[in-house]
Amino acid sequence: MEFHDDVIPAAEELVRLYNAVGWTSYTKDPEQLVRAAAGSSLVISAWEHGRLLGLARVISDGETIAYLQDILVDPEHQRRGIGRELFIRAATPFAHVRQKVLLTDDEPGQRAFYESLGFTEIREVGGSALRSFVRFD
Repeated sequence: MEFHDDVIPAAEELVRLYNAVGWTSYTKDPEQLVRAAAGSSLVISAWEHGRLLGLARVISDGETIAYLQDILVDPEHQRRGIGRELFIRAATPFAHVRQKVLLTDDEPGQRAFYESLGFTEIREVGGSALRSFVRFD
């Protein structure tokens, strides 16, 4: 397994991976997906025998907020520690950043994974009255 932080995967690799995890709304415009990856603050990719198996993508100002936009692993290769390693490599450069955010599906496995990485669902953050808003166009 090789991890890279200096490679933006080709459109066909990105489309294959995003489709494999069912994120087809991202693959309707492959070139937009490539531009999104290229415009990210950091992209970490996992490769095996020249095949893209996983990807983590962070958007950040580098000081006050880091948003984990995407973290995905080919379903055939999940439960091998790839997602955790992608997260560690994506989060380490932003360790000094106070606010780390992500938005994900309401799926029990995802919740367990993100909680194992130290994330807390916003409605369960104690001692503060936080709200989260999102708009999809």
